[in-house]
Parts: sequence; structure tokens; C-alpha cells
Amino acid sequence: MKIYHNPRCRKSREGIEYLKEKKVKFEIIEYLKNNISEKNIKSLLKKLGISAIDLVRKNESVWKENFKNKKLSENQIIKILQKEPKLIERPVIESNDAAVIGRPKENIDKLI
Repeated sequence: MKIYHNPRCRKSREGIEYLKEKKVKFEIIEYLKNNISEKNIKSLLKKLGISAIDLVRKNESVWKENFKNKKLSENQIIKILQKEPKLIERPVIESNDAAVIGRPKENIDKLI
């Protein structure tokens, strides 16, 4: 299991603690340090069963100032997420064949 983690995010830290409480082995991916690829984003979207726009943190200033109210394709949004990874909802928890957004943290139970 992997958790895409932003150490500055309270919800992301709560996701890690929740996995520890459940005694689940996991790998931490600090996607802001090690940029996430477009291929990886596409894989996550497929596992999450959502479109790219549903993975966007729409209240971030980067989104509001540059992309809000623009008509963007799925691929354009994926490229934006790759270039601006702080726009990715967090935490994302991934198993072999599925993924969830760990908000609320009880969503993680769907993978355990």
C-alpha cells in the first residue's frame, strides 16, 4: 500500500496515523518532493474511478488564479496536476488495484 503524502497537510498526517493504527504496511510517497508522473496520475485516476477534475483541490490559489472557469480537457488537467502537484487532493492511498482519497480517513477502510 502507498500513501501520497504532503507532510504539511493535517489530513495527510492523519491518514498516516490511521494506517499505523490499523497496522497496515505502507510506503510514503512525498509527491511534492519527487514529482509524480502523468502516467502515475492516470493510473491513480483509474484506480480511484474519478476524472482528473475530481482530484483537483479547487480552493488552492494556483487553481483559482490560473485555471478556474477555463474549459480544460482531461489531459490538460492531468498535465496541470503533474506540474502543480499541490493541486492534488490528499491523501491518496493506493493498493494494487484500487485507490481512495483519505478524506475522511475512514475511506481508507475500503482498501484494508
